[in-house]
Amino acid sequence: MRHRLLALVCVSTSLLTACSVLPDSGPQRRTVTVWLMKDSASAAFLDRFTKEFERTHDDLRLDIRIQQWTGIGEKVQAALKGSDGDGPDVIEVGNTQVAQYVDGGGLLDLTLESMRDWGRDDWLPGLAQPGSYRGHQYGIPWYAANRVVIYRKDLFAQAGVAEPPKTREQWLTDTAKLNTAGNQGIYLAGQDWYTLSGFIWDEGGDLAKQSSAGSWEGTLDTPAAARAMRFYQRLHALGEGPVAADEEHPPQSGVFAKGHVAQIVAVPGLAQAIVDKNPELKDKLGYFPVPGKTADRPGAVFTGGSDLVVPKNTGDRRAATAVVAALTSATWQTDLARTMDYVPNKTTLAEAVAGEEGAAAMAAGAAHGRATPAAPAWAAVEADNPIKTWMTKVLRGADPAVEATSASRRITRTLGEG
Repeated sequence: MRHRLLALVCVSTSLLTACSVLPDSGPQRRTVTVWLMKDSASAAFLDRFTKEFERTHDDLRLDIRIQQWTGIGEKVQAALKGSDGDGPDVIEVGNTQVAQYVDGGGLLDLTLESMRDWGRDDWLPGLAQPGSYRGHQYGIPWYAANRVVIYRKDLFAQAGVAEPPKTREQWLTDTAKLNTAGNQGIYLAGQDWYTLSGFIWDEGGDLAKQSSAGSWEGTLDTPAAARAMRFYQRLHALGEGPVAADEEHPPQSGVFAKGHVAQIVAVPGLAQAIVDKNPELKDKLGYFPVPGKTADRPGAVFTGGSDLVVPKNTGDRRAATAVVAALTSATWQTDLARTMDYVPNKTTLAEAVAGEEGAAAMAAGAAHGRATPAAPAWAAVEADNPIKTWMTKVLRGADPAVEATSASRRITRTLGEG
């Protein structure tokens, strides 16, 4: 009789209230709010992931909310300052954005989970390093994309270049052969500073370094950066790339589509834009990693992509880290990479994209990828980019050392003001 009366009370009080004595009522699900960026994952992928996650976590419900990149910085900062449990529990952020959010003190330290459960030693350096701050891991690598060389297979064959080059010197030699008969050996804009950054890293340099006292200083005035700039000058001269513009002005996909360019440095996804403009090139495009200084190692590249972070004010750390663990697992990394033509977050998962020429070339480069300096104020450097100014002046014949010193000082000043 007591159990019957209790059941009647449960029904009459509220049909929405879970009563543990009712058969097959199951546990109440707690909602985990996840912010992901527009176009980072397809709707089909998110549907698959949500169904499987909720099947294997019967106490959790996913609420995935798609965000726009425009204005996302201010929106994330506001969410990190909100009341406990009111905002998102997991947020996708650009890998180079992590430092600014850590600097505000709004992210959970996920070092323990990273080392114990998530295989941190195998992560791509270009995603892992910017997610780390003073030895602690806040950003967890989700996916990567980086530049490769997109090339015309037919023009290579006509020039007698049997296979893509594997060293920088061979790249120069082959590009010189391609830079004939009305064709540009390579279209390389004078202010393509992401590509230059890779050459600087290959030479052992960097764009900026943090001193032992914690301050940031520009480092374009180093021998390593000077060597990189000299190589860039030689490569740039084997085409007709504009000296005072970057790769988006004009969009290099449009230049390539006109049919008189043998190579560009770009993410593989740009090939679709090229083919859309010139369908005749559909079966003529190939991809190879940016060559390195030696044949056994591709060149360093800027690694773009996203990390996942957990706000300190999450109402449920266990649930939030369960989502991160699932999204970064081998199963879902493989699915995401194949669905979106991304590079998975670990070097050990490169085989997942081995069958896709463009993605495989990305994965080879990503193993040696880097990111911009993890300085909280780096975005301010890019907003008024002294690296671009330095490149243009040097390509126009200015003294490289003088311009490098000037650019380094501007970087130091900007990072200090931030």
